Amino acid sequence: MIAIRTTVQRLAFRVLCPFVLLGLAAPAAVAEFKAGAAVIDVTPDKLPVLVNGGMTSRSIDKVKTRVLARAIVMSDSNEQLAIVVVDSCMIGRVLLDDVKALAKIRTGIPTDRILISATHSHTAPASMGCLGTDADPDYVPFLRDKLVEVIATAQASQEPARIGFSKTMAPEFTALRQWIRRPDRIEEDPFGNKTVRANMHAGANWDDAVGEAGPEDPDLSLISLQSRDGRPLAVLGNFSMHYFGDSDISADYFGLFSEGLKLRIAPDSKFVGIMSHGCSGDIWRRDYTKPESWNPSLTIDAYTQGLLDIAMKAYEAIQYRDDVTIAMAEQRMTLKYRVPNKQLLEWSQRIVAETGDRLPQTTAEVYAREQILLHEAQQTEIVVQALRIGDIGIATTPNETYAITGLKIKAASPLAHNMVIELANGGDGYIPPVEQYPFGGYNTWTARSAGLEVLAEAKITQAAISLLETVSGKPRKNYALPAGPASEAIRSLKPRAWWRLNEFTGPIAPDASGHNHQAAYEAAITYYLEGPQSAEFCGPESINRAPHFVGGRLRAQTETLPKAYSVSAWIWNGMPNDGRDVSGWFYSRDFDHGLSAFGEHLGVGGKSGHTGKLIFQYGSSTEKLLAGKSEIPRWTWSHVVLTRDAETVKVYLNGKLEIEGSAPAVEISELMLGGRSDNDSNWEGRLDEIAVFDRSLSPKEIGTLQAQ
Repeated sequence: MIAIRTTVQRLAFRVLCPFVLLGLAAPAAVAEFKAGAAVIDVTPDKLPVLVNGGMTSRSIDKVKTRVLARAIVMSDSNEQLAIVVVDSCMIGRVLLDDVKALAKIRTGIPTDRILISATHSHTAPASMGCLGTDADPDYVPFLRDKLVEVIATAQASQEPARIGFSKTMAPEFTALRQWIRRPDRIEEDPFGNKTVRANMHAGANWDDAVGEAGPEDPDLSLISLQSRDGRPLAVLGNFSMHYFGDSDISADYFGLFSEGLKLRIAPDSKFVGIMSHGCSGDIWRRDYTKPESWNPSLTIDAYTQGLLDIAMKAYEAIQYRDDVTIAMAEQRMTLKYRVPNKQLLEWSQRIVAETGDRLPQTTAEVYAREQILLHEAQQTEIVVQALRIGDIGIATTPNETYAITGLKIKAASPLAHNMVIELANGGDGYIPPVEQYPFGGYNTWTARSAGLEVLAEAKITQAAISLLETVSGKPRKNYALPAGPASEAIRSLKPRAWWRLNEFTGPIAPDASGHNHQAAYEAAITYYLEGPQSAEFCGPESINRAPHFVGGRLRAQTETLPKAYSVSAWIWNGMPNDGRDVSGWFYSRDFDHGLSAFGEHLGVGGKSGHTGKLIFQYGSSTEKLLAGKSEIPRWTWSHVVLTRDAETVKVYLNGKLEIEGSAPAVEISELMLGGRSDNDSNWEGRLDEIAVFDRSLSPKEIGTLQAQ
């Protein structure tokens, strides 16, 4: 069931139709933009209180920092909406629907014009059940009343206002915590099955991991509200970092940042600073790619002050306008849960029966109870929203959403400035992109914290983008990275096929050569990781992107190539060079599901020989193997070109000849990239900017392909 209610639809007859019927143009209306903000304490009066954020139940009887609810209410001549951000781990939709209904009675603001989100502090009172922790029965009604009050207070404080937006980058303050494990280091899930190919914090041990499972989102966005005469009213920030971690009852860095904004901007006023939670289900503050940068003694205060320093530089550059209109749209969808099969349900029932009336104490007990709860529920309703304030867009998800999902929504939004707020209007658990479910890990284990159907991320993403189209009245943007000088160098050599590999998802890799040789991704690939030489391949304002191959391949048909041809690729190996017999094959021209006597294959050698060096194999025998001279460092980008001139084979590494020999000509039309035709020792790492040429490139031409 899908229901969409929009400002545009509601006003269509009331405002536009009279002018259409009269054949007259509607006069331009000057909107009176107003805004008000408020903050209210939602720290529980009754202690101890149950606290979300852990696997098993816990309660806390001390308060380190007060937990607060902060609200902004905005209106123009025709519309009114509210945004609320609460210091909470997550808040369920049913409770929030109650709050919205009560707020409508008190304020008149329609329920589908109210956005309420949680910051995701892991040391905040529990207002919903999750894993081993139930909602605190005393706190839920207390919080409900306080949320209604903060909306009403913000509404009452409205005054003529102006608004501005700014975005900056804070990459040192956020990083991927979800890493892909080596294929020989897969771990067990709570149900006793070896399914954990990716998991949080696996990058802490480099020997276990092959790389990050997705991109980070370093955007730090600010929406600033002022009175018409320039008096600061509120700033709504948005950043993708899961949480810092604190003790006792605490608002975590979200609350410290919010109060820090007030101290720096307008300490002796009613100004309200707010930090909302960006898409960060797979994000944390530790960068496992840079162990030397990790400071275990970094305090939450120091972290917050550093982030505030960056935010204030962006804040000082904001330009304001008061001639804005607002719009908001909401979509409610029924999504299915991934419920247990008969065997898993029986396993769960047996464990829950053994625990009796006590709360679960082990991971197995927690997940056994979760299976029963999902089985009983079967499905749930979720809420997605989009707001427009002038040319600023806000989209929401009710989930712990991966960074790539927020990047998708912002890239497609038709509005100039955007932020995505997660855990808004519900607490419906992790929604990994569909391609990451086979990797397993905590974020996929079926529970209320990760129980929605596999296509949930795709459906929610499309809903958010469609709602942004609705509130803006404009179509979504077509995503494409620009071409930099290195990309233009490839184009100038007139490739027969060229896959830039900048996609957000599969299964199609478009051919940038213009010859329509589209390639198809198999499963076991993740997308939109950082690629080589961003400034060279897509200009200084963009980040070059590349897929990470997790045992899957990219397959293409290029018709039969001439006897003289070349294949150019950028490679990034995630496996240790001595991690297995062959570190990985990244190019194969052969028939699928085996090795023929007349195929060719290119990869990196492992512990069985030629460790870390390029290897070229012709046919099915390793006796016909040519090897390079230089060891390729792990986790670095290198440029490889294979050239063929009839039976003459040459392979170049970063512009220098590494392999030279002879092998019979190949007349097979299928190419496999990221793995060998028999799926033995497939690539565990990234590939980018793969181009096929219908001639043997000269050393000079190969030199032009080296990004500077």
